[in-house]
Amino acid sequence: MRYSRSAQGTLAEKLRAGGSGIPAFFTKTGVGTVVADGKEVREFDGEQYVMERSLVADVSLIKAKVADKAGNLIYNKTARNFNPNAAMAGKITVVEVEQIVEVGELDPDQIHTPGIFVHRIVLNATPEKRIEQRTVSAA
Repeated sequence: MRYSRSAQGTLAEKLRAGGSGIPAFFTKTGVGTVVADGKEVREFDGEQYVMERSLVADVSLIKAKVADKAGNLIYNKTARNFNPNAAMAGKITVVEVEQIVEVGELDPDQIHTPGIFVHRIVLNATPEKRIEQRTVSAA
């Protein structure tokens, strides 16, 4: 039995495909595992692939660092991993941001998600940062 290569990669691709209007795609991830149970499996060039349906969300809730008033977004660090695809996949996308600036203030080359995918912007200038901080006593 083989093991899944990247469940995170499949999730990201399901969101990207959904946001791009692609209803399904084939992947080697999950072939020969319970992930493939009940799903269509096809052979291409001698390799087995599982068909995965794309994801389209009724509402996508995402977090960005900065937005302009047109909804163009800039994320902070690893927030770029899933948020752009989740924004694309939402029928309605609501983004929570720490700062809203005027249109034209963001460098177009720095925008991670264009405003066409954003339907609502919620300002939270001082969000609670719930990151675990472990403190150990000195030996």
